[in-house]
Amino acid sequence: MGISPDSALGAAGSKDDPGAPTLSRHALSASAQASAPPDPLPAPRVPPPPEPVASAPPAADETFWNLPNTITALRAAAVPFLLLHPLFPNETGATVMAWLFIAAAVSDLVDGWLARRGQQVTHIGKLLDPLADKLLVSTALIVLLAMGHIPLWATWMVVTIVGRELAVTGLRGIASAGGQVVAASRLGKIKTVTQNIAVGALLFHYETLGLPAEKVGLAFLFVATALTLASGYGYFRDYFRALSTPS
Repeated sequence: MGISPDSALGAAGSKDDPGAPTLSRHALSASAQASAPPDPLPAPRVPPPPEPVASAPPAADETFWNLPNTITALRAAAVPFLLLHPLFPNETGATVMAWLFIAAAVSDLVDGWLARRGQQVTHIGKLLDPLADKLLVSTALIVLLAMGHIPLWATWMVVTIVGRELAVTGLRGIASAGGQVVAASRLGKIKTVTQNIAVGALLFHYETLGLPAEKVGLAFLFVATALTLASGYGYFRDYFRALSTPS
Protein backbone atom coordinates (compact mmCIF):
# COMPACT_ATOMS: atom_id res chain seq x y z
CA MET A 1 0.00 0.00 0.00
CA GLY A 2 1.61 3.29 -1.16
CA ILE A 3 1.77 6.55 0.84
CA SER A 4 1.01 9.84 -0.96
CA PRO A 5 3.43 12.76 -0.66
CA ASP A 6 0.77 14.84 1.09
CA SER A 7 0.28 12.11 3.69
CA ALA A 8 4.01 11.78 4.16
CA LEU A 9 4.36 15.54 4.59
CA GLY A 10 1.59 15.54 7.10
CA ALA A 11 3.10 12.67 8.95
CA ALA A 12 6.47 14.32 9.03
CA GLY A 13 4.96 17.46 10.42
CA SER A 14 3.21 15.65 13.16
CA LYS A 15 6.33 13.64 13.97
CA ASP A 16 8.55 16.71 14.40
CA ASP A 17 5.94 18.83 16.11
CA PRO A 18 2.91 16.92 17.21
CA GLY A 19 1.05 20.21 18.02
CA ALA A 20 1.80 21.95 14.68
CA PRO A 21 -0.92 21.91 12.09
CA THR A 22 -0.27 19.92 8.99
CA LEU A 23 -0.36 21.84 5.69
CA SER A 24 -0.95 20.36 2.32
CA ARG A 25 1.05 21.27 -0.78
CA HIS A 26 -1.82 23.47 -2.05
CA ALA A 27 -2.03 25.29 1.26
CA LEU A 28 1.72 25.95 1.24
CA SER A 29 1.50 27.34 -2.31
CA ALA A 30 -1.39 29.64 -1.37
CA SER A 31 0.51 30.78 1.73
CA ALA A 32 3.58 31.59 -0.33
CA GLN A 33 1.54 33.61 -2.80
CA ALA A 34 -0.12 35.52 0.04
CA SER A 35 3.22 36.39 1.65
CA ALA A 36 4.77 37.55 -1.66
CA PRO A 37 4.96 41.33 -2.13
CA PRO A 38 2.21 42.73 -4.35
CA ASP A 39 2.97 43.61 -7.94
CA PRO A 40 3.88 47.29 -8.36
CA LEU A 41 1.07 49.49 -9.69
CA PRO A 42 1.52 50.73 -13.24
CA ALA A 43 2.89 54.25 -13.53
CA PRO A 44 0.15 56.82 -14.13
CA ARG A 45 -0.16 57.93 -17.74
CA VAL A 46 1.00 61.50 -18.15
CA PRO A 47 -0.85 63.35 -20.91
CA PRO A 48 1.38 64.88 -23.57
CA PRO A 49 2.07 68.61 -23.17
CA PRO A 50 -0.29 70.84 -25.14
CA GLU A 51 0.92 72.11 -28.45
CA PRO A 52 2.16 75.70 -28.30
CA VAL A 53 -0.47 78.18 -29.41
CA ALA A 54 0.66 80.77 -31.89
CA SER A 55 0.79 84.12 -30.17
CA ALA A 56 -1.37 86.92 -31.50
CA PRO A 57 0.37 89.55 -33.58
CA PRO A 58 1.54 92.52 -31.57
CA ALA A 59 -0.89 95.39 -31.31
CA ALA A 60 -0.29 98.51 -33.30
CA ASP A 61 2.09 100.96 -31.74
CA GLU A 62 -0.18 103.42 -29.92
CA THR A 63 2.67 105.62 -28.72
CA PHE A 64 1.69 109.22 -29.33
CA TRP A 65 5.16 110.59 -29.97
CA ASN A 66 6.04 108.51 -32.98
CA LEU A 67 7.35 110.27 -36.09
CA PRO A 68 4.08 110.54 -38.09
CA ASN A 69 2.15 111.95 -35.11
CA THR A 70 4.97 114.38 -34.38
CA ILE A 71 4.79 115.72 -37.93
CA THR A 72 1.01 116.06 -37.56
CA ALA A 73 1.46 118.01 -34.31
CA LEU A 74 3.98 120.32 -36.01
CA ARG A 75 1.48 120.94 -38.80
CA ALA A 76 -1.11 121.98 -36.23
CA ALA A 77 1.52 124.22 -34.61
CA ALA A 78 1.66 126.27 -37.82
CA VAL A 79 -1.86 127.58 -37.11
CA PRO A 80 -0.79 130.24 -34.53
CA PHE A 81 1.83 131.55 -36.96
CA LEU A 82 -0.85 132.14 -39.60
CA LEU A 83 -2.70 134.27 -37.08
CA LEU A 84 0.32 136.61 -37.07
CA HIS A 85 -0.01 137.30 -40.80
CA PRO A 86 -1.97 140.59 -40.32
CA LEU A 87 1.07 141.94 -38.45
CA PHE A 88 3.26 141.37 -41.53
CA PRO A 89 1.07 142.31 -44.51
CA ASN A 90 3.94 143.23 -46.83
CA GLU A 91 5.25 141.08 -49.67
CA THR A 92 7.97 139.49 -47.53
CA GLY A 93 5.52 138.52 -44.81
CA ALA A 94 3.10 137.13 -47.41
CA THR A 95 5.85 135.04 -49.00
CA VAL A 96 6.95 133.60 -45.64
CA MET A 97 3.38 132.71 -44.68
CA ALA A 98 2.73 131.14 -48.06
CA TRP A 99 5.79 128.88 -47.86
CA LEU A 100 4.94 128.00 -44.26
CA PHE A 101 1.49 126.88 -45.39
CA ILE A 102 2.91 124.91 -48.33
CA ALA A 103 5.39 123.12 -46.05
CA ALA A 104 2.58 122.23 -43.64
CA ALA A 105 0.35 120.99 -46.47
CA VAL A 106 3.13 118.80 -47.90
CA SER A 107 3.77 117.34 -44.44
CA ASP A 108 0.27 115.84 -44.61
CA LEU A 109 1.48 113.56 -47.41
CA VAL A 110 4.71 112.77 -45.59
CA ASP A 111 3.22 111.71 -42.24
CA GLY A 112 0.59 109.54 -43.96
CA TRP A 113 3.25 107.77 -46.00
CA LEU A 114 5.48 107.25 -42.95
CA ALA A 115 2.59 105.90 -40.86
CA ARG A 116 1.65 103.31 -43.48
CA ARG A 117 5.22 102.35 -44.34
CA GLY A 118 6.32 101.96 -40.71
CA GLN A 119 3.01 100.42 -39.54
CA GLN A 120 2.58 103.29 -37.08
CA VAL A 121 -1.06 104.08 -37.80
CA THR A 122 -2.65 104.93 -34.44
CA HIS A 123 -6.11 105.91 -33.27
CA ILE A 124 -4.87 109.31 -32.07
CA GLY A 125 -3.20 109.84 -35.43
CA LYS A 126 -6.44 109.10 -37.29
CA LEU A 127 -8.09 111.78 -35.17
CA LEU A 128 -5.39 114.45 -35.29
CA ASP A 129 -4.43 114.20 -38.97
CA PRO A 130 -7.72 115.42 -40.52
CA LEU A 131 -8.23 117.82 -37.60
CA ALA A 132 -4.88 119.51 -38.25
CA ASP A 133 -5.69 119.84 -41.97
CA LYS A 134 -9.07 121.43 -41.30
CA LEU A 135 -7.64 123.84 -38.72
CA LEU A 136 -4.87 124.88 -41.09
CA VAL A 137 -7.15 125.57 -44.09
CA SER A 138 -9.96 127.18 -42.08
CA THR A 139 -7.57 129.49 -40.18
CA ALA A 140 -5.82 130.57 -43.38
CA LEU A 141 -9.14 131.34 -45.13
CA ILE A 142 -10.48 133.36 -42.19
CA VAL A 143 -7.23 135.35 -41.88
CA LEU A 144 -7.17 136.06 -45.64
CA LEU A 145 -10.79 137.21 -45.49
CA ALA A 146 -10.04 139.49 -42.54
CA MET A 147 -7.03 141.00 -44.36
CA GLY A 148 -9.06 141.68 -47.51
CA HIS A 149 -7.01 139.25 -49.61
CA ILE A 150 -10.29 137.46 -50.27
CA PRO A 151 -12.92 139.96 -51.49
CA LEU A 152 -16.22 140.29 -49.67
CA TRP A 153 -18.20 138.86 -52.59
CA ALA A 154 -16.25 135.59 -52.09
CA THR A 155 -17.23 135.30 -48.43
CA TRP A 156 -19.85 132.68 -49.27
CA MET A 157 -17.08 130.37 -50.52
CA VAL A 158 -15.20 130.64 -47.23
CA VAL A 159 -18.38 129.98 -45.24
CA THR A 160 -19.22 126.99 -47.45
CA ILE A 161 -15.78 125.41 -47.08
CA VAL A 162 -15.54 125.94 -43.31
CA GLY A 163 -19.12 124.81 -42.73
CA ARG A 164 -18.64 121.68 -44.81
CA GLU A 165 -15.50 120.74 -42.89
CA LEU A 166 -17.37 121.06 -39.59
CA ALA A 167 -20.30 119.03 -40.91
CA VAL A 168 -18.17 116.17 -42.22
CA THR A 169 -16.15 116.10 -39.01
CA GLY A 170 -19.38 115.76 -37.04
CA LEU A 171 -20.58 113.04 -39.41
CA ARG A 172 -17.38 111.06 -38.88
CA GLY A 173 -17.84 111.31 -35.11
CA ILE A 174 -21.43 110.04 -35.31
CA ALA A 175 -20.46 107.24 -37.67
CA SER A 176 -17.55 106.20 -35.45
CA ALA A 177 -19.85 105.99 -32.42
CA GLY A 178 -22.08 103.63 -34.42
CA GLY A 179 -19.18 101.43 -35.50
CA GLN A 180 -18.96 102.82 -39.05
CA VAL A 181 -15.96 104.34 -40.77
CA VAL A 182 -16.32 107.26 -43.18
CA ALA A 183 -13.19 106.90 -45.28
CA ALA A 184 -11.82 109.73 -47.40
CA SER A 185 -13.18 109.54 -50.92
CA ARG A 186 -11.21 110.20 -54.07
CA LEU A 187 -13.24 113.35 -54.70
CA GLY A 188 -12.49 114.50 -51.16
CA LYS A 189 -8.75 114.07 -51.73
CA ILE A 190 -8.92 116.09 -54.95
CA LYS A 191 -10.84 118.77 -53.03
CA THR A 192 -8.07 118.92 -50.41
CA VAL A 193 -5.35 119.40 -53.04
CA THR A 194 -7.39 122.12 -54.77
CA GLN A 195 -7.99 123.90 -51.47
CA ASN A 196 -4.29 123.87 -50.65
CA ILE A 197 -3.39 125.34 -54.05
CA ALA A 198 -6.03 128.06 -53.63
CA VAL A 199 -4.93 129.00 -50.11
CA GLY A 200 -1.24 128.94 -51.03
CA ALA A 201 -1.78 131.28 -54.00
CA LEU A 202 -3.96 133.62 -51.95
CA LEU A 203 -1.30 133.78 -49.24
CA PHE A 204 1.32 134.86 -51.81
CA HIS A 205 -1.19 137.57 -52.84
CA TYR A 206 1.40 139.49 -54.85
CA GLU A 207 2.58 138.48 -58.29
CA THR A 208 4.67 135.32 -57.95
CA LEU A 209 6.66 133.56 -60.67
CA GLY A 210 5.12 135.94 -63.18
CA LEU A 211 1.57 134.86 -62.24
CA PRO A 212 -1.18 136.96 -60.63
CA ALA A 213 -1.34 134.97 -57.40
CA GLU A 214 -4.59 136.53 -56.16
CA LYS A 215 -6.53 135.77 -59.35
CA VAL A 216 -5.15 132.24 -59.53
CA GLY A 217 -6.07 131.69 -55.89
CA LEU A 218 -9.66 132.91 -56.39
CA ALA A 219 -10.10 130.66 -59.42
CA PHE A 220 -8.92 127.60 -57.51
CA LEU A 221 -11.02 128.65 -54.52
CA PHE A 222 -14.14 128.57 -56.70
CA VAL A 223 -13.28 125.08 -57.97
CA ALA A 224 -12.48 123.94 -54.41
CA THR A 225 -15.88 125.20 -53.23
CA ALA A 226 -17.68 123.17 -55.91
CA LEU A 227 -15.66 120.07 -55.00
CA THR A 228 -16.37 120.76 -51.33
CA LEU A 229 -20.12 120.65 -51.90
CA ALA A 230 -19.94 117.58 -54.15
CA SER A 231 -17.71 115.54 -51.84
CA GLY A 232 -19.69 116.57 -48.75
CA TYR A 233 -22.92 115.44 -50.41
CA GLY A 234 -21.22 112.11 -51.25
CA TYR A 235 -20.22 111.50 -47.63
CA PHE A 236 -23.73 112.11 -46.30
CA ARG A 237 -25.35 110.10 -49.10
CA ASP A 238 -23.12 107.08 -48.47
CA TYR A 239 -23.67 107.28 -44.72
CA PHE A 240 -27.47 107.34 -44.89
CA ARG A 241 -27.45 104.68 -47.60
CA ALA A 242 -25.44 102.42 -45.31
CA LEU A 243 -27.94 103.04 -42.49
CA SER A 244 -30.89 102.05 -44.67
CA THR A 245 -29.18 98.90 -45.97
CA PRO A 246 -30.00 95.87 -43.77
CA SER A 247 -26.90 94.15 -42.38
